[in-house]
Amino acid sequence: MTSTPLLPTQTDVLIVGAGPAGLTLAASLRQLGVDYVVIDRVTEVQPGSKAAAVQPRTLEYLERIGVSARLVQAGDRGRGFRLHDRDRTLLRASYDGLPTPYPFVLLISQQTTEEHLLRRLTELGGGVHRGHKFLGATTDFPGMVATVAGPDGMLRAISARYIVGCDGVHSAVRTTAGIDFPGAAREQRFAIADVRLSLDGGDDAKSDTTFYLSANGMLLLSPLAGGLHRIVASVPSTAPPTLTDVERVLAERGSRSSDFRVLEVVAASTYRVQERVAARFRAGNVFLVGDAAHTHSPAGAQGMNTGIQDAGNLAWKLHAVLTGLAPVDLLDSYHRERHPIATGMVSFTSQFATLANLRDPAAGELRNRVLAAAAATPGVTEWITTKLAQLDIAYTDEPDHGSPRVGRRVSPQIVPSAGLNWTLALPSDGGPTSAHPDQQGVVSVQHIPGLDRPLLVRPDGYLASDSAPTSVSSVLQDLSSYPPLLPIR
Repeated sequence: MTSTPLLPTQTDVLIVGAGPAGLTLAASLRQLGVDYVVIDRVTEVQPGSKAAAVQPRTLEYLERIGVSARLVQAGDRGRGFRLHDRDRTLLRASYDGLPTPYPFVLLISQQTTEEHLLRRLTELGGGVHRGHKFLGATTDFPGMVATVAGPDGMLRAISARYIVGCDGVHSAVRTTAGIDFPGAAREQRFAIADVRLSLDGGDDAKSDTTFYLSANGMLLLSPLAGGLHRIVASVPSTAPPTLTDVERVLAERGSRSSDFRVLEVVAASTYRVQERVAARFRAGNVFLVGDAAHTHSPAGAQGMNTGIQDAGNLAWKLHAVLTGLAPVDLLDSYHRERHPIATGMVSFTSQFATLANLRDPAAGELRNRVLAAAAATPGVTEWITTKLAQLDIAYTDEPDHGSPRVGRRVSPQIVPSAGLNWTLALPSDGGPTSAHPDQQGVVSVQHIPGLDRPLLVRPDGYLASDSAPTSVSSVLQDLSSYPPLLPIR
C-alpha cells in the first residue's frame, strides 16, 4: 500500500478517487508542479481486471507522463476487433496500419494499469491518502472546504482551490455539487469472467477481441495478459457464472469449429449497464472526470480510456490557470470539449449493445447482412478502427483535409511528444527532427522537416494554433488570452 501519512489542510487541487482517471490527473499535476492532494476510501489498488484494454490515443497521452512504455511491456498487443456470426467473420477492424506509435490495442488489466500509474506518481514524489472518505464540501471563496473522514474516523477539513471528482458512478463529489446524472440502466444483465482457456482451433481469439453475435445473445471473447481471456455475455441470472456456465455460453454463442474448454474461472461477477452522462462536467470550482462524469456499456473498451483522457484534458488547464499562464475562462472549455465526447461515446456503445443483443433471428440476420455489406464498403472498417482507437476525437467539426486543424489531434509521428509542455513546432529546411527539443519554460521548440507552417500543440497533443508565432515570448503572450474561439458542437 502506498500512502502519504499526513493529510494536508490546504491544496490547490483535491482529487477524490485514485482509479485510473484520478491517478492520471495526480501524476499529470505532479509532473506540472501543481500542488494537489488525492484521497481514496479504499486502502489499496483493487484486484480484478475491470477494464481490460488501453487504446492507442490513451497510450499517446500516457507517454507524456512516462507510463506507456511500462504498460506496453506488461501487457499484450491485440491486433484488432472482430464481429462474428458464430464462425463467419462479418467485420474485422485491424489496428495494424493506424497512424500512431501504438498501432495496437493493449490488452492489460485495469489493476495493472493502476499499479503502473501509482508507481509513476510515487517516482514523481507524489502519493495517495488511502482510507479517506469524502463527505462533502462548502464554498469558501475563492475555493472550497472539503470534509474528509480519515481511517481513524476523525473528520478533517481541506481547503482546496478546486475539487475534482474521480470517484465513480456513485460520485459523492457529483452529489455535493448538485450535478444531475441523467440516463438509464439497461434491463439486460451481463456476466463478466476472466478465465483460462484451452483454444484448440481458436487462433483468432489469441490476437483479436471478438464479438460473437447470435440469437442466444451477445458474447465477447478477448485475450488478456498472462494467458487469461475475458468473457462478457448477456445473462438472465444475477449469480456469478461458474465454469459450467461459461462453457455453455461459449458452446451456444461462440465458434462451432473451435473447441473452447474452460480450465479455470479466475474471477466472475454480474452487473447491469448504466448509460448516463452528467449534465455538467464543471460546477464552479468542482469538476467531474471519468465514471463520475459518464458511464456506459463496456462495448469497444472505451470507458477507462475516456476517463484517462478527461484527466489529460483537465490537468494542463488547471496548471495554466493556477500559474497565471491562461485566463480562468479556460476552465470552461473542459465541459465544452469533453461533454460532447462522452455523449457521443455513450451513444455509440449503446447502439452497439442494442445491435449485439438482438434476439429475433430475422432481425439478427438482417443485422449481419448489413454489417457484412458495410465491411465490404471502402473506408468503413478504417472509420470504425479509428473510432475504437479514439484517434478520431477532436474538439472541432472542421475537417483536417490532410493537415491538422485547430482542435484536432496532432499525431506524435508528426510532432513528437514533449511531455506536458506546449510544443512550438517550426518548419525545418532539412535534417532529422530534434531529438532534444529546445525547452524554454513551459514551451518546447522543435524544428521539424516537412511542416509548411508553425504549429502550436497543446500539452494533451491537440492543435492550439496552425499559424503560431515563431518566438516563445510571442507564444506566451498569446496564451494569456487562450483558448481561441472554437466551434461549439
